[in-house]
Amino acid sequence: MEEINYQELGFKCGLEIHQQLDTKKLFCECQSVLRKDEPDFIIKRKLNAVAGESGVVDVAAEYEKTKDKEFIYQGYDTTCLVELDEEPPHEINKDALKIALQISLLLNCKILPLTQIMRKTVIDGSNTSGFQRTVLIAEDGYVETEEGRVGISAVILEEDAARIVERKDKETIYRLDRLGIPLVEVVTAPDIKTPEQAKNVGLKIGEILRSCKVLRGIGTIRQDVSVSIKGGERVEMKGVQDLKLIVPTINNEIERQINLVKEKKSVAEVRRGNPDTTTIFLRPLPGSARMYPETDLPMLKISRDLINEVKKNIPRLRKDIEEELSHKGLNYEMIKLIFKMNKLEEFRELLEIVNNPQLVAKVLLVFPKEIEKKIKVRKKLGRDILVFILEKYKKGKINERQIKESLERIARGVDVSEAIKFEKEDLENVEEKIMKIIQSKPGLSDKAYMGLVMKEFAGRIDGKFAMEIIKKFIK
Repeated sequence: MEEINYQELGFKCGLEIHQQLDTKKLFCECQSVLRKDEPDFIIKRKLNAVAGESGVVDVAAEYEKTKDKEFIYQGYDTTCLVELDEEPPHEINKDALKIALQISLLLNCKILPLTQIMRKTVIDGSNTSGFQRTVLIAEDGYVETEEGRVGISAVILEEDAARIVERKDKETIYRLDRLGIPLVEVVTAPDIKTPEQAKNVGLKIGEILRSCKVLRGIGTIRQDVSVSIKGGERVEMKGVQDLKLIVPTINNEIERQINLVKEKKSVAEVRRGNPDTTTIFLRPLPGSARMYPETDLPMLKISRDLINEVKKNIPRLRKDIEEELSHKGLNYEMIKLIFKMNKLEEFRELLEIVNNPQLVAKVLLVFPKEIEKKIKVRKKLGRDILVFILEKYKKGKINERQIKESLERIARGVDVSEAIKFEKEDLENVEEKIMKIIQSKPGLSDKAYMGLVMKEFAGRIDGKFAMEIIKKFIK
């Protein structure tokens, strides 16, 4: 493929990024937990396309209706009547709303003081009701990239769909555990000028989302890419999950659209992104006809007091936290490990006990892994144990070199009170041994003597205490 002149082509691109939030479900009190065990019951449904607020049946809904499918839903003891569409929705989850407001503010958006919860017709079976509840929270924001500013058209809070277990010719099996999990959708304006900028915008928005209380792991964030060129129609590509695939997937779509324009076959449609960076047709592009107001819930009021409360608790972005940790003396690998293991809050909590970032990082991240590799662990080294050990260290009950050994003893199953007991060296004996070390190798620096002393005592004395004695003898 020849090098593409995106400007000459009239290339336009926008992203829709969907992120699950770490709260209970959006319109009921069920936990947002995915189940792996066998379902407790199943129900069967068929869904029909109906006219939206405009009186027109949406083209995508009409297309799905022609498939004449039956849908089977797997439920659990954690599935409630709201998820089965046998009970009206409850009031919108306040925690989810606050997180959506945080994201809106971080994206420089204008929050709507009064907004309408809507129903969006969905008859592919992924919602038992035949529609998805969705509400516009904020609009008219932006993110800055090296290639220029990209507008944020909307921040939307909606309920996630049921997840597919199995597809058959005339039957699709869904699981209801995911249905209703709060989902924030961030929609960019079609301001993206190149595929590389699309990738960078995805990274930027992803960083903002991850700074808030969101769910982590495979499937918790999903992104769609919309692309068009001059003379063609907008095409939405669903499920371009890996940011590394955005650039080649967009370029392949551009090549496809160029050929369509040449053949005058251009049509608007939704396509699914494949791992090999190709796409495949899913359905016609939906229109506005599938939206209509939610009749079971009142208008959503977002007060100035609520916005001010959210502003006081705006999370910091990862790059700012990384800079702070770097200033505390942690190297890049240790910082990366803190985020990878999702241990930032625990790190901060332990740092309140002992203001030694490097020691805390070792206790939290390094020592437990080293111990797991060395021995068969009988007792997990959880947060409470780490707090206990660091508090004993702070009080002088154990020294720095005894921390790891204490943790190893606990992991082997030794009672925590016994694990911190070490033989004490007699003070006079300690001073005499240190003096002999200094006399045997005169003229060394205090740090050199420190190394010899700590090797001699093998962690049986505290380093600070040892240095005080060394300095007393080398004055």
